[in-house]
Order: sequence, then C-alpha cells, then structure tokens
Amino acid sequence: MQAVFLDKGTFSEGIDLPAPAGISNYITHNDTPQDDQLIIERCQDAQIIFTNKVKISAEVIAKLPKLKLIQITATGMNNVDQEACAAHDIALYNVAGYAVKSVPEHTFMLMLNAMRAGIYYHQKVIDGTWENDGNFCLLDIPLIDLEDKTLGIIGIGTIGKRVTDIARAFGMTVLWAEHQGRTPRNDDYTAFDEVLARADVISLHCPLNEQTEHLINKDTIAKMVKKPILVNVARGGIVDSQALTDAIHNGQISGYGSDVFEQEPIITNDPLLTLKDHPRVIFSPHNAWGSRSAQETLWQMLSQQVSAFIDNQATKS
Repeated sequence: MQAVFLDKGTFSEGIDLPAPAGISNYITHNDTPQDDQLIIERCQDAQIIFTNKVKISAEVIAKLPKLKLIQITATGMNNVDQEACAAHDIALYNVAGYAVKSVPEHTFMLMLNAMRAGIYYHQKVIDGTWENDGNFCLLDIPLIDLEDKTLGIIGIGTIGKRVTDIARAFGMTVLWAEHQGRTPRNDDYTAFDEVLARADVISLHCPLNEQTEHLINKDTIAKMVKKPILVNVARGGIVDSQALTDAIHNGQISGYGSDVFEQEPIITNDPLLTLKDHPRVIFSPHNAWGSRSAQETLWQMLSQQVSAFIDNQATKS
C-alpha cells in the first residue's frame, strides 16, 4: 500500500518514523499547507494518509477514491471529517495513551510556574533586578504551595487520572468534575459548578466538541469564587480567550498556564498575548505531548495498528 505523511515535521528532528510493515511506498512531507487541492494532489494515489494537524475535509475525502485509512498521529480527531469517512467507508484511527507521562508532567510544569511565578523570577535574575535590589532574595510576588490546595480536574481519562495521582503526591485534594449540567454519576465525581467554586487550581483534560467549546467562558469563570490558577493542556477552543484574558486582567482568575490556543500557531492579535508579562502566566507551543519517549511510543503504537489494518485488508481480498 502507498502511504503519505502530510506533516512529518510535527515530530522532533531525529525521531525515527519508519514505514509500518505492509507499506510499500512511503511518501513524507515535513509540512503541507492547508490547501484542499494540494492535499488531493499529494494523496491521490494513497491508500493511507498520516496526518497530525492537517485538516482533511469532506471535499478532500470525496476526491480520493483509493483512500482506505486516515491515521491521525495524535489523540484528537477534530481535524478530520468523521461523517465523510463513514460515508466513503474509510477507516479513521487515532493514537491514545502514548503521552501518559509527558502531558501530566507538563501540566505540573505549567502549574508550578504559574503558582510560583517561575518565568517572572527567572527574568528578575537575568535582567539585573535582583542585583539592583540588593537583598538576598526577591519575594514581591507571593509563592503559592500546591500542598493543601484543591485541584479541580475537568476531563477524567487516562491523563486526568495520572494528574490525580501526582497531585495527591503533592498533598492536594482532587475533585473530578462531572459533565456540566449533569448529576454526579457516583461518589468519585463532583458537580461541575461545585468544582468551579471549590478549586484553587483547575486543570483541563477534556476533548474539544460541541459540549466543551468555550466551556470556560464569562459565565463559568464567574463561578470560580476562589480566583484559581487555570491550566489548559487539552484544546485551545475549550477556553474563550477573550473571557479568560479579561478575567486575568480584572483578578477573577489568578493565573493561566496553557499549551494550547484557539488558533495554532498563536496569532499576533490573540488577546492572550496581552498577558505575556503577567507573573502568573506561562505559555508553551502545543508541545506537552512531545517528550522523546512519548513520540517514540506513539509511533510504535501507530505502526502496530496500521500494520494490523493492512493485514486485515489483505485477508479480505
């Protein structure tokens, strides 16, 4: 089978990404612009497409009659038209569970930096502020401990559960948020609004869909009575960027650590960039998933399921 990888460059340089067994013609592109005609041209003879973030529309799918499988090299599947895949009998796979170390650890990197003003104090060391102050330490922005704080987690999958384990090791109380508007399914879960009200820190780990788009908005922020730190390693669209920015500026939220944005790469007029000098704000460029071991694990898992798909196709024929 022929396979085309549209955006191999989303992986780190030096990560080995060999063709899975069963692929005889393996074509890779470091990057593919979001142009339907170009995607069609590059994939017209492919039975398999690999894509990380390149969007595959219904129009593209309809013009690729040889296509049998779209393999997303990530967990999120909102960049491919799933209904079109079903209509054209095209399999759609993602990869889940590869970043169960990388994303939780990145979550706490963002959380700790926000709570202890890490970027702010780093800058004060290197720009001469500390030297000019003359004291043995700087403490103009209070340092906040994790221990004894309440962490609210929205999105209780494998990663959310791992974040729970780490948080409890820090001595935090953890609340699992039930879906908005629903009664908690069991004693492990707490009503969504109650989590917003009780949490000192809120960490987002849910998928982006119709129910979660702009889940964090002006109204839900108003329910966060403890002015929490917010961490987003899920999807940018879960947070209303303008509402979040306003909440930071007016003190409704104390800080924000985010790895994801509504448009990626972030655009220059994104309101979040007005927070760039805030001592409790830290951004990373959607790389929480990407430790070296996580990338290698992802490709191993992907290769196994793609090869199994090819074997299954051969059996059918």
